[in-house]
Amino acid sequence: MSRVNDALRRAENPGVPPEGQAAEIEPVNGAAPAQPMAVAPQPVRASAEMVDPLVEASGVTYKPAPESHLLDLNNSHETPAEEFRTLRTRLNHLQTLQPLHTLIVSSSSPAEGKTFVSVNLALAQAQLADNLVLLGDFDLRRPVIHNLFQMDRAPGLSDYLSGQCRFSEALRRVDGVNLFVMPAGSPVKNPLELLNTRQARLMFEELPRHFNWAIFDTPPLLFSADANLLSTMADGTVLVVKIGATTFDNITRAMQSLCENNVVGIVANGARASELYSKYTYYYSKSE
Repeated sequence: MSRVNDALRRAENPGVPPEGQAAEIEPVNGAAPAQPMAVAPQPVRASAEMVDPLVEASGVTYKPAPESHLLDLNNSHETPAEEFRTLRTRLNHLQTLQPLHTLIVSSSSPAEGKTFVSVNLALAQAQLADNLVLLGDFDLRRPVIHNLFQMDRAPGLSDYLSGQCRFSEALRRVDGVNLFVMPAGSPVKNPLELLNTRQARLMFEELPRHFNWAIFDTPPLLFSADANLLSTMADGTVLVVKIGATTFDNITRAMQSLCENNVVGIVANGARASELYSKYTYYYSKSE
């Protein structure tokens, strides 16, 4: 009798079966159950999260700040540009030999040129056709990339990791090149705790699906644990040293501090202009 009462109550208050499932009909007085009625599935509506985040990213004009030392995209004959193209070529070759898409750039101490290298390497990579590049500011303690590109600091990385914005809202697409910039975002009290989250690890896993290269500027290795943690998530680490400033002891300590032995190379920064110009003077004088 209870099953009959249940059936009557359902008849008086018909419920809507779950989407894509058949409606259930209770048998009455021992009669054979009726055949279930198929419910046509409802069309799936595309949400904002299903849209490619690179398409949704806002565009910005490439206007580097004065004295920012960023590459001149309209002058390919500049000597610094040649050096970064050489570095780009070596990294792209390594990428053919091993999985290498996410890269952190760090140094042992401040003022050794890690930001200079990470930003210009990203610019050099983004000049290649169909080579989508993400430049991210993971130095949440002293971020400067937003100042170099003269863009807003937030929303950015910290806002995305804390759930305050979507991934696409934290991106800026630089016009004219295949470069996307993710600034540091709003200031946070505990950067290491924010980076040591499941959301950060999931982001590193997802990035190779959208970008051929994701290059991140990080704090110095000997001054915080941020870069050490990030090295465990990234495919590779590039260590920047400054000629005449970085000591051998600091280099050794920095490399020993890394939890993962994934250093793919060391970049020497601070070479004298005369040492570099001699490499290209003959070539360009003849080509012109």
